[in-house]
Amino acid sequence: MNRTDRLLAIILELQRHRWRRARDLAATFETSNRTIYRDIQALGEAGVPIVALPGRGYALMEGYFLPPLSFSIDEATMLLLGSDFMAQNFDAQYRAAAQLASRKIEDVLPEKLRKEVHALRERIRFIATGPGVRPDIAARLQGLRQAIIACCTVRFRYYTRHTADEAGTPTTREADPYSLTYIGGAWYLLAYCHLRRGVRTFRLDRMDDLTLLDRSFTRPASLALHQRDLHEAGTLVVRVLFDPEVTRWVRESPSFYTVAEEETTDGLLVTLHVRQESEIQQWLLSWGRHVRVLEPASLRDLIAAEAAAILAYYQ
Repeated sequence: MNRTDRLLAIILELQRHRWRRARDLAATFETSNRTIYRDIQALGEAGVPIVALPGRGYALMEGYFLPPLSFSIDEATMLLLGSDFMAQNFDAQYRAAAQLASRKIEDVLPEKLRKEVHALRERIRFIATGPGVRPDIAARLQGLRQAIIACCTVRFRYYTRHTADEAGTPTTREADPYSLTYIGGAWYLLAYCHLRRGVRTFRLDRMDDLTLLDRSFTRPASLALHQRDLHEAGTLVVRVLFDPEVTRWVRESPSFYTVAEEETTDGLLVTLHVRQESEIQQWLLSWGRHVRVLEPASLRDLIAAEAAAILAYYQ
């Protein structure tokens, strides 16, 4: 990184973090403390208002912002494509914000760059599946965003699909909302469930009667938000073997619970970790005679019983 780029990067780093010590900046930019001291001095001489306090480090004076940034074709394209996708998958409030941000980005682009970005944008499209965010989901998104920002507990009725209760009777939950994640066309809430006394994941389309309670909570200081954290870790190991002729299609449409794949002479061996067998029952049945459950035996029995019931229905 040359010095000009590093000076700009230091300003951006100070904008992201209120205080940064010289040794922290040196580690970030892989240089020496002495170089950082010279860079800070150069920024001050250039008119950037930097405050220094012993023991705390450096900070930008309150209210200082960089002038508008310029974008490359790739940068502008990615920002505009991202705003298109967000506009399709958020509620009306954030959809309007995404559309307004998109217009602002376009407005600051030079004419030639704007035309090139527009051409790329027309040729690279993100299309959301389905008709868009349902009004009831949009209302829950707004309520949960408010609860996450305010750190207030919520109450709702929740329908659990994979349960022994075939009637699907909902349970009333009170939960401390931590984060929202959009995966595979559905919104998920990661929260601490007071009923289950642990962190759980809830699909927004399985909620009813969301209410924000007059009770606050403290968010954990460290909270992992990886894709597989959306579900509690499954302890049941499932191994299934797919016929060679469907290997390509299985890899094209894998189960969310897949943890390993291995090509064998008999076909594709897939290992999954689930909490209960019913979570992957429908996915396995969708492959018909081209899949064989190796373990556990209880899942083999479940699939066989369901297949027998289907056969009896059509007979």
